[in-house]
Amino acid sequence: MSYKIKLEIFEGPLDLLLYLVKKDHLNIYDIPIAKVTEQYLQYLNLMQLLDLNIAGEFLVMAATLMQIKSKLLLPAQEEAEVEAQEDPRAELVRRLLEYEKFKEIAENLRQRENGQREVFKRPKTEIGRELEAGGEVYFEASIFDLINAFSQALKDVPREVFYEVIKDEFSIEQKSHEILHLLLVNPAVQLSSLFVKAKNKIEIVVTFLAILELIKLKEIVARQGGLFQEIEIARNIGNIVPR
Repeated sequence: MSYKIKLEIFEGPLDLLLYLVKKDHLNIYDIPIAKVTEQYLQYLNLMQLLDLNIAGEFLVMAATLMQIKSKLLLPAQEEAEVEAQEDPRAELVRRLLEYEKFKEIAENLRQRENGQREVFKRPKTEIGRELEAGGEVYFEASIFDLINAFSQALKDVPREVFYEVIKDEFSIEQKSHEILHLLLVNPAVQLSSLFVKAKNKIEIVVTFLAILELIKLKEIVARQGGLFQEIEIARNIGNIVPR
């Protein structure tokens, strides 16, 4: 039985590329295409192994990256033929810059909307939420942040292990209950601490799938204090800021 997960926080291929560029502080105007392609394929492989509901454009982007990489690796005798042509990365850079600008505009509009809500908010409800959050602002961790943390915790896991765990839905359900029970005692826990407590690689996979399932069900949220900071898991009380 397939265990396919579809998350509302799931971003697209341009989001993944921007994530990789920012994570490694790369120059967006001079993208090391070989490095980015390798990392992109690694993330895509993990997403496929976890049976995430990957849209077709992720595979299209993978093919595009491979094509750009091949053009940049042309033999020396063929370089003269493409010397006058545009940098193969130019179109991709243009799309990334436009998409980044679009996201910034969307974020500004969201902040304006939140500002209007603050003017007409109900004091008791909003203050209660702020106290529960400890007065701090958190940002929702993206699916790529979660996969990055997962890949750091799990190295060289055989493909068969994923299939074995994915078919064992009872284990995922059991782990979900354990996580929810833990969050009744603690307001938030670090994602890395859940992985460290795991007895083996199979339990790490089960834990990660359970977290994705709980996020999908809106039972919990994965949050960060800032970009690429430690990920925390907390009960969903609607007080984190989309990024």
